[in-house]
Amino acid sequence: MAMKTVCVTGASGYIASWLVKFLLQRGYTVKASVRDTSDPKKTQHLLSLDGAKERLHLIKADLMEEGSFDAVVDGCDGVFHTASPFYHATKDPQAELIDPALKGTLNVLRSCAKTPSVKRVVLTSSIASVAYNYKPKTPQVLVDESWWSDPEFCVQTQKWYVLSKTLAEDAAWKFVKDKRIELVAINPPMVVGPLLQPTLNTSSAAVLNLINGAETYPNSTYGWADVRDVANAHILAFENPSANGRYLTVESVAHYSEIVKLLRQLYPTLPLPKKCADDKPFVAKYQVSKERAKSLGLEFTPLEQTIKEAVESLKEKGFFKTF
Repeated sequence: MAMKTVCVTGASGYIASWLVKFLLQRGYTVKASVRDTSDPKKTQHLLSLDGAKERLHLIKADLMEEGSFDAVVDGCDGVFHTASPFYHATKDPQAELIDPALKGTLNVLRSCAKTPSVKRVVLTSSIASVAYNYKPKTPQVLVDESWWSDPEFCVQTQKWYVLSKTLAEDAAWKFVKDKRIELVAINPPMVVGPLLQPTLNTSSAAVLNLINGAETYPNSTYGWADVRDVANAHILAFENPSANGRYLTVESVAHYSEIVKLLRQLYPTLPLPKKCADDKPFVAKYQVSKERAKSLGLEFTPLEQTIKEAVESLKEKGFFKTF
C-alpha cells in the first residue's frame, strides 16, 4: 500500500518524539508541528532520525492560535494530537495548563474537521482523565476505560494537570459526536524509559530526582509504562480499523518505594533515598485493566527494563554523573 501522510502535534515532546521515530521507521510521511522550528533543542533530534530527510516536515504551529493547524493537517490521513503541557508546579493553572490542553485540542480538531482527508484522530490523553474521582482506590479495585475523573474532585484537590486532561478529552469526545472524524484516545500513566529529546521532561525528572541524591521519595502510587509502548499504542490505534474509544496503557501500578527498591537492585551504589517524604501510610495500590490495550496487539515492556533504560539514557544525556 502507498504509505500514508500523518501529522504529529507537539512533535518535540517525549512521547511524540518516539512516535515520529516509529512512524518514519514504518514508512509514513510525517508532518510534525513544533512551536519553534528554529530551536535546535526542539528539532535536531527529530531531523537526525532515519527517514527524516525524505519524509519529515517540521511546521510551526501554536496550540492557542485558531487555524494554526490548518496547514499542518492538510493532506493528512491521520492526526496524532500529543501536544499538551505537563508539569506539576504552576502559578496560573488556567493559562499554563487548562487553556493549552482544552483550547489546543479543540483548535486541532477544528482544523481536522475542515480537512476531508483526515479520517482518524488519535488523542494522547492520560490516566489523569480516568482515575481521579471520589471512588476509593484499593488493591481490589480495577480501574478501566469506563472510569472518568471528576472535575469537581480535581478542583478540590488542586490537581490542575489532571483537570486539564479531563476537560480536554471530554471536550474532544463531544466535538466529534456529529462529525465524520473517528477519534481514539490513548490514556497512558507515568511514562518513563529512554529519552530521544535533549531536554528533561516531567516524568523522566521523577526518575532523575530519585537517583540524583534525593533524601526522600514521594508517598505516591502511579501507573507506569514504557514510552516506546505508549508510542506504539498510538500507531496500533491508528492502523487497526476496529480501534475505538479509550485505551489505558499501564504496564504496572507501583508506589515510589517500589521504584526505589527496583533501582536499588539494579544500581546498588546509587545514593537512593531511604525514607518516604511523610510518615503517613503508603498510598494504596490499585489495578488497571490491560484488556483493551492487549486487544490492540500491544505488548508491554517489563517495568524493570524500562527503569533501567531510563537511567542509562539519563546518564548518557549527561543529566547526572554519580556512577
